[in-house]
Amino acid sequence: MTDTSTARPSALFVCVHNAGRSQMAAGFLRALGGNAVEVRSAGSTPADRVNPIAVQAMAEVGIDITAEHPKILDVEAVKASDVVITMGCGDACPIFPGKRYEDWELADPAGQGIESVRPIRDEIRSRVLVLLEQLGVDPVLDQASTPR
Repeated sequence: MTDTSTARPSALFVCVHNAGRSQMAAGFLRALGGNAVEVRSAGSTPADRVNPIAVQAMAEVGIDITAEHPKILDVEAVKASDVVITMGCGDACPIFPGKRYEDWELADPAGQGIESVRPIRDEIRSRVLVLLEQLGVDPVLDQASTPR
């Protein structure tokens, strides 16, 4: 495999606050995709910090997202991504011809306890594995291989 940054597929995960779902999805894609995928996440109205329950849920499967912070969605992030995956941002996400868009309908972990966030986390992991397959990237299963 040729290691050129332009050859790597890229994905952008977007949710309203970029504090829960999109951060968990980005964490899984980084862990399971290794260096084979460029990963971005953003929000239409970013929160001031990542949801601590999302951080806890990801830590349970060996993925540390404590250093992440919510970012504002901008046009450049959308333009630079091959796949844009929305998670409840609605019409706030700009649409560009030629981009692949997916909408993952997932419950919002905001205000939920860990017992409610675990199934959301596990569903995101499953969807990230499908995304990797679609991108032609073999998952790295030494991390995040087993929920809980």
